[in-house]
Amino acid sequence: MKTAAKTAAKTTLTLRTPGGLSLRTDVRALVVVVVLLLAACAASVVLIGTGDFPISFGDVLKTLAGHGTAGQDFIVNELRLPRVLVGLLVGASLGLGGALFQSISRNPLGSPDVLGLSQGATSGALVVIVLLSGTAAQVTVGALIGGLLTGLAIYLLAWKQGVHGYRLVLVGIGVSAVVTAVNGYLLTKADLVDATRAVVWMTGSLDGRDWSQVWPLLALCAVLVPLVLANARGLRMMEMGDDVSNALGVRVERVRLLLMVAAVLLTAAATAAAGPVSFVALTAPQLARRLTGSPGPNLVPSLCMGATLLVTADWASQRAFGADQLPVGVVTGVLGGVYLLWLLVTERRAGRI
Repeated sequence: MKTAAKTAAKTTLTLRTPGGLSLRTDVRALVVVVVLLLAACAASVVLIGTGDFPISFGDVLKTLAGHGTAGQDFIVNELRLPRVLVGLLVGASLGLGGALFQSISRNPLGSPDVLGLSQGATSGALVVIVLLSGTAAQVTVGALIGGLLTGLAIYLLAWKQGVHGYRLVLVGIGVSAVVTAVNGYLLTKADLVDATRAVVWMTGSLDGRDWSQVWPLLALCAVLVPLVLANARGLRMMEMGDDVSNALGVRVERVRLLLMVAAVLLTAAATAAAGPVSFVALTAPQLARRLTGSPGPNLVPSLCMGATLLVTADWASQRAFGADQLPVGVVTGVLGGVYLLWLLVTERRAGRI
């Protein structure tokens, strides 16, 4: 017992402010967050310098600092930086949304991909593309509405004196199957041009992203991320069970509903900005938890891991296949599918499924 207490004290850092506030943080988790942030920044700079007109790492940094040539300034700040920022924000949103759903459902498979939220956002976008021939801004709004309606349907169908883990996952899988069928039906009703446009969007891609996609997603993250982190304590308590959480003063259903709405909005906004980029929301929280080695939702590490994964996958989609550039959703789909198979085998061997 003494040894365990000493170990916990060594791995926990307590920060105190002059006003009397204190913050306890796990040293290993803090190191993981710092390393992931540095990796995301380095991958972003490399990605900005990648393309038909390559720019060195140092020149990218100089241009971002305002000391590049006119040509470098246009390529970096107008063409490539918005794409990278969208990738970072989408990855962070999916990582955080996945961590929230996995913690709420207390199931490693409880991610937006599995629960059907990404497919619901896709349905909203397809309705706008196929039936309304809408603009890019209208597609974004359609994806948000589709994601919210799907999340509401899952919550209502899973409700039975509260929303609990496996029931949420099972209902989500059923809703996902229905929504996927609806998406297929919408594609069959589209003409060739709209169907081609829809399929490209459904793959998940960062091509052609500009500042018009950056600002709405950044504003949403600026509101939702602090809101989620402010309720992190309640989320951690909820992992011990509803009865224990209620006894400790946590308003379980209020916190659960608030965090589910935040997770749905994050997922829908990410899908609206880049299409349904698969498996980032599933893998990022799991990888973050394995790196930190700490229980709980690991919200900040998951956010950082999602951002790092997506910009790295985007670089791989442009450079790892020679002259053939793939949409980033293809790369994350392949890697995430392999990870999902490994996770299922691991869970089965552990007797949890």
